[in-house]
Amino acid sequence: MLRLLLPPTSEPTGDRRSIDPPPRPRPRPGRAAAGGLGHDDPLNPDVVPGPPEDELGDPESVARGICLRALTGAPKTRQQLTDLLVQRGVPDDAAETVLDRFVEVGLIDDAAFARAWVSSRQAGRGLARRALSAELRAKGVEPEVAAEAVSEVDDEDERAAARRLVERRMRAMHRLDRVTATRRLMGMLARKGYNGGLAAAVIREAFDSAGSDGMSDDGFEDLDEDGLLP
Repeated sequence: MLRLLLPPTSEPTGDRRSIDPPPRPRPRPGRAAAGGLGHDDPLNPDVVPGPPEDELGDPESVARGICLRALTGAPKTRQQLTDLLVQRGVPDDAAETVLDRFVEVGLIDDAAFARAWVSSRQAGRGLARRALSAELRAKGVEPEVAAEAVSEVDDEDERAAARRLVERRMRAMHRLDRVTATRRLMGMLARKGYNGGLAAAVIREAFDSAGSDGMSDDGFEDLDEDGLLP
């Protein structure tokens, strides 16, 4: 018997195309499933913006968290924290409850804040009492509380601070005539809250003590110090 031998079949030599089905797309974290309901995967919770009370369960919890985080960096006045809670959309009643509690336990102390602020800004920046009062008002400190803190700076403290400021600035003014130098020093002291009388007296004393360092006195006697104030 004759057997018919057929050559083995070979695969096509052209491009092979996969017949496997394409992979199914994976759901993205944070997307809600059809019907508006999120999935229950605790590792990929849905992130859906909502009102503050949804963040930690209730508005007071949200307010406490916001205040504690704000106080971590530096002390804050009650008004500063109030403004922050308003910006975050915390309801007024919840904000007041939390702020009252923070005052009770000493986490908010406007008087202590004012004293520390005055001590730091007067020693470090040489600010006069008028400028210190303005800064405390801007931070929401009550006028009587601010006045008590600022009263710790007396006339001698203010005059000594003004003198230090003038002497430090004068070192860079040796090329200026006395009138120009005085004008610039008056402006500097005015911006720091010093009145014209004290500023003029301190500047005159500083120049006299330094012998003017070659600065010309031309026109200085007729100089209107108050007119130099910004």
